[in-house]
Amino acid sequence: MFVVALSEQEQRGLAMKLTTLLSNYRHISDSYIIEFFSESLWETLPVSWQKALGDLTPPQIADLLLDRDIKDRRYPSVWPLSLLALQRAAHVLSFPRKAPAGHPQDAGAQMPDEFMSNQSQSSLLRHIFRKHVKPKKQHEVRRLGKLVKELCDQANCNSVVDFGSGQGHLTRFLSFGLGLNVTGIEADPDLVSMATKFDGQLLLTLDKESQRSGLHSEHGPTPRHVVGWVDPKASWDVFIKHLDVTASKRDIDGPITGLHEKKLSVPSEQEMEVEQNSYQAHAVELQTTCAADTNISDIVSQINTVVSPSAVKSKNHTHTTTEQICKFSSESPINTLPLIGSEVTIPYVGVDAKRSSNFVLTGLHACGDLSSTLLRHFSNCPHVQAITSVACCYMKISTQDNPNPPGVIQSHFSSASMESHSENGYPMSDWVRGLQGHQLSYKAREGACHAIEDYLLRLREESGLLRTHCYRAVLETIIRAARPELRRPGVQTVKKAHLLSFSEYARMALPRLGLPADLPFDPVCVEAMLAQQGRVVVYFSLVLLLAPVVETLVLLDRMIFLHERGFPSKLIPLFDAAFSPRNLVLVAIKRTAA
Repeated sequence: MFVVALSEQEQRGLAMKLTTLLSNYRHISDSYIIEFFSESLWETLPVSWQKALGDLTPPQIADLLLDRDIKDRRYPSVWPLSLLALQRAAHVLSFPRKAPAGHPQDAGAQMPDEFMSNQSQSSLLRHIFRKHVKPKKQHEVRRLGKLVKELCDQANCNSVVDFGSGQGHLTRFLSFGLGLNVTGIEADPDLVSMATKFDGQLLLTLDKESQRSGLHSEHGPTPRHVVGWVDPKASWDVFIKHLDVTASKRDIDGPITGLHEKKLSVPSEQEMEVEQNSYQAHAVELQTTCAADTNISDIVSQINTVVSPSAVKSKNHTHTTTEQICKFSSESPINTLPLIGSEVTIPYVGVDAKRSSNFVLTGLHACGDLSSTLLRHFSNCPHVQAITSVACCYMKISTQDNPNPPGVIQSHFSSASMESHSENGYPMSDWVRGLQGHQLSYKAREGACHAIEDYLLRLREESGLLRTHCYRAVLETIIRAARPELRRPGVQTVKKAHLLSFSEYARMALPRLGLPADLPFDPVCVEAMLAQQGRVVVYFSLVLLLAPVVETLVLLDRMIFLHERGFPSKLIPLFDAAFSPRNLVLVAIKRTAA
């Protein structure tokens, strides 16, 4: 697995190159494709670029411009050096996105191998963790869960706080599956209710399986689901108090407020011998199936080996082994007990009672400022030992130019009373903040959320979906002709627009803006614009070429922020990018935790 782990000098040098590149091509990254005709975007390109790009077919655009993995490019004409330099710089300066055993960049929406036998069910995840979970989320939960467990092992910490936990899919896998004590924090009470409901369904399923098999079903501790919102302007001590208060209000034993104990009953030698035979019979299958996952263990320095599940078996309700819950997992068991036929007391939240208040932070696609807030809590809060951060929705990040982006809940704290904690989501680091041209517009950050792998597939297949951007750009000219003050209005998606004629599309789209469906337009002018669909595709591809550059700068800024505070970090392409576009995971662990 390629892991981005740069020295301080390398991080700063890369940030300088990224800001320089984006400053030079800000007019492209900040442009809206729906204004292609109304703002004459094609004419903003150098004439030499227009000549080189104007007649390219969609597959040529994919090969020559977007796909960084193509080695042998055959250009139909001589490209200007400035265009070649942009293409090369965008590819070289962006963080790699290919996950271990992941598909190449041109694979589009092709599914990972774990879905080959059944496109809706991962073969690497036990059925109880697949229920209510879409394939993409199954893929993410399994891989991120394994990484979090490795970090917990290294940090000697058994507690996890999952922010933005939603319906609790990751929380459930971490707790029931990997034996961790997990608190899920979610702002939407309806999602919290669903998470609790799904927990109950899982336990009911396990109980039914036990009754049918006559064997006791083991699983990890039940997770805790909390309704809460993390205020980005609040300090870490407020954050900790919120966790403590919420736990006490719900009358639950929180993983942060104290040390709790459970008793494990270790099986007899005869029981161990029976299960050992069964374990050995499946050892070869286990090792073969897990080959694609072994690289995750390289992320952390301490890796446990696979041992017999019987080493932690209990006759009562206990933690379970990873092998039992994750169907074909290569993780080590939760606890390895050296005693036979005796009863052993084990701390419920960790091995060392003195460190029972410590925990690991995680967030799967934590939206906007939530990711940056969690990184600040990691750096400031002594209880947080490690963090995995998977970001999304970069356009919802607060900046100096736009401290209150649309669709974001505003802080309850005044900027005056919480001035020291009112930093924006970007930039986070002092170094990037001091670079000329570091600013990223809302549009540039929104563009960084696009899936380049999916668009590559459309280009290679010459999909009719490529028509939709051109349709919307033509519609923008008609809207402005009728209502000049109405610029870039949001139009509710017209389903299967690429299968419609433009007239049919316009008749369905215009009423959604309060305009008459039969609003007149010049058919000759419209046909002339529709004939330029190839140029629209080229221009959008240039915007998309810069999208990974913008994402790299945002994530690099966070790495530098952590380094400035003494915490080295790594960036890992953990998920298959063709299946899960926001696949880069920022990982950091405090040295004192190792």
